[in-house]
Amino acid sequence: MGKPKGPGSVPNRPVYSRISYLYQAATYLASQPTGNTDDTVATQDKEALCPSQSEHGLSRRFITDLRSASLKSQIRLSPAIKHTICKSCDSLLIEGETSSSSIENKSKGGKKPWADVLVISCHACGGVKRFPVHAPRQKRRTSRAADSRREKNERLEGSNLKGGPLAVV
Repeated sequence: MGKPKGPGSVPNRPVYSRISYLYQAATYLASQPTGNTDDTVATQDKEALCPSQSEHGLSRRFITDLRSASLKSQIRLSPAIKHTICKSCDSLLIEGETSSSSIENKSKGGKKPWADVLVISCHACGGVKRFPVHAPRQKRRTSRAADSRREKNERLEGSNLKGGPLAVV
């Protein structure tokens, strides 16, 4: 029999740390300035401009490795991380640099405020991500089922206490 696990132990700790490192490195590389925008840019050769492009390419590579590591080890990425990654080209979505966002309401005349949708479009591939603005995030199916069972049991217990049809006299 194996050693009992402590309260702070995490399964697959090396994979979690690798995923975290890849995300941090990709964020750092994607946030680096792209280079000079002076008139001297025209006089520079192409080799001087390559590092900024390679940094964004390296950032994409890190995100691709991150996604493949999480898929292979069956580790769920947090929604906050998934919201910052383009699903089609694996580029990091940084507002104003690699993506742009707008709020869209396709209801009739835009009269329904609960129909607002945040639209984030990627500049690299043109992909679009849509997120409801004011809607709360739905729980996972297993926790929804557990909650509904719990509510059902509470209703049954409440009817038993009030002298309902199941009450024993």
